[in-house]
Amino acid sequence: MTTREQQLAEVFVEVADSLIDDFDVIDFLQKLSARCTDLLDVTAVGILLADENDGLHVLAAADEDTRMLELFALQHDQGPCVDCCRDGRPRINVSLTDPDAAVRWPDFARGAQGAGFVATSALPLRLRGRVIGALSLFRTVSEPLAAQDLVLAQALADVATIAILQQRTLAHTEAERDQLQYALNSRIVIEQVKGILAERWQAPIDEAFTVFRAYARAHSRKLSDLARDITDGRQDTDVIRAFPTPGSGKAG
Repeated sequence: MTTREQQLAEVFVEVADSLIDDFDVIDFLQKLSARCTDLLDVTAVGILLADENDGLHVLAAADEDTRMLELFALQHDQGPCVDCCRDGRPRINVSLTDPDAAVRWPDFARGAQGAGFVATSALPLRLRGRVIGALSLFRTVSEPLAAQDLVLAQALADVATIAILQQRTLAHTEAERDQLQYALNSRIVIEQVKGILAERWQAPIDEAFTVFRAYARAHSRKLSDLARDITDGRQDTDVIRAFPTPGSGKAG
């Protein structure tokens, strides 16, 4: 079994890879969010990025299920993540069953509890005092996260920030803003393609995304580039559907 130390080492190797050319930031953040669920005592993880109007958007999630993505999206308007992004302070071990949570974030608290979660935390993605997003953590138990998990969670949030902002050498603020917007636009296209593939293949969203991602990685394609080829009609989706996914034989 992979030890916690080995998993951490793999994370930082992947971070080093993020400094090279032709790096797929969306795929990296997808892996990072999944690693968070392995390394931390949490059930669900989402990485949210702020746009130029400070609205939050899901950039990656450990669980690509539509219901979970809708829950993360609720934080566009309200929730601990929104508050975290506004003032740069983490929101730790927030009880979703506390009456104060229902008053402060009624839609978010109700949606999270409906999905089976009783506690959440939000940690800032920050660079030199600027908050660009947040790492959102959900738990199905009320016990607080251990102090060592919180320290590691913030370190992983910082890793996510590095991956987003250091994908290219950003010499100017304008270039940085363009990079953030490109990441957001890439995620939007990928979301569209997940829906397209799920409908064409009559398959669950998670399964469609797994096959799509496996095909992209096996062919050294960026998720966003492959997604754009699909939406533009340049990629035969039947070829992707027939691609064998790891550990499952052929997809479907």
